Formats: sequence, C-alpha cells, structure tokens
Amino acid sequence: MRRFLIGLLAVAAAASALPVQAQTRQQDRERQEEQERRDRQQRDEDFENTPLPLRQRPNAGPCPFVRILYDAARYVEFEGGQQASAAVGFTGEIEGVEAECVYREADPIEIDMEILFHLGRGPQAEGDSRTYRYWVAVTERNSAILAKQYFDLPVNFERGQDRTYVRERLSGITIPRADIAVSGSNFEVLIGFEVTPEMAEFNRAGARFRIDAGTPSAQ
Repeated sequence: MRRFLIGLLAVAAAASALPVQAQTRQQDRERQEEQERRDRQQRDEDFENTPLPLRQRPNAGPCPFVRILYDAARYVEFEGGQQASAAVGFTGEIEGVEAECVYREADPIEIDMEILFHLGRGPQAEGDSRTYRYWVAVTERNSAILAKQYFDLPVNFERGQDRTYVRERLSGITIPRADIAVSGSNFEVLIGFEVTPEMAEFNRAGARFRIDAGTPSAQ
C-alpha cells in the first residue's frame, strides 16, 4: 500500500510539474522573441537614423548633381547570350543613391554617399556568391570625365535566397576646385555597374527581367 501511495504521489508531483515546465518554456520563447524583435528594431533604427558624416555642415555653394547612369543601372547575365528568362544568371540593379557634400571657401568638395543595390540569382546562376563590380565617376557637368574609380561588391546569398538588398556607403570622394568661384554645380557624379556592351544595349532598349529569377515583367 505504501508503494502505491508513493507512486500516486510521484505521479501527482510529475503532473503538477508539467504545467510549470511548459509555462517556463513558453516564457523563454516569449523572452527570446521579444529580444529578437528589439534587436531587429535597433538594427533598423541604427541604419536608418545614422546620418552621413557630412550632414548639416554648411557649404559655400550647391552640391554636385549625383545620378545613376541609365545604361549601367542594371546588370543582367545571360547564359549563351540568349536574352530569355530561362537564361538569366546573376542580376543586379542600382535602385537609389543619397549623397551629401561639404566645402568652404576654396576647399575641395568632399562627398559622402549611400547606394542601394538590389541583387539576384536567376535560374542559370552558379553558386551562392558573386562579386559585382561598379564604378563612380566625377565629370564636369555634361562634359569630360575627370576621375573614375571601380569598387568590388561581394555578395553572399543564403540557402534558398534568390535576391537581397545591399546598402553601400562611400566616403571621402574629393573634387578639387580651381578657386572659390567654382561651385559644386559645375560637377556631376555618375554611378553604374561595370557592364558589357551587350548589357548596356539591353538596358538602353528598356527590356527588363525581374531581379530574383529573370521572369519578364510588364513595362
């Protein structure tokens, strides 16, 4: 009889412990989810609210005009040179750019910028990584190129991921000025991918495929 009672007590104790354990696990999950939510929110706030280094500094004149060159705004690989959705490899698009500058008296113009890239993997893309190459050029407004620099943008796609966004920050772009009378409006900054002549022609023609898998989209 004693054994039976002990057994009943043990069962009762175990039964009473189960809800407590379940409640503890639920509380742990809730705490973890809340912490992850706070972490994501903090990362978003840090990124969105971090100003470019030159923000709010007074200028002696307007900033140079910054734009994405249309012919080089998109990067689309085609297997075998076939411009078809099934032949698309890695893709990329420069979706936007923000820039700020500062200069005083006869000082050079210093520019900081942030570029938003939308990158993808089509059905012919091999591997989970790709290093894209893009350039930034400084020109006299509607005239000759004064300087051009190339940059590598390595991108890793997670398993099962066919597209991703990358924000690239560049600082220290410097444009010398002959004298105090030369303002930023005399210059232009262009941005684009390093593309082949065929890619440039594809862009000029206005043809488009979706960034993630090369599916034709209405335009």
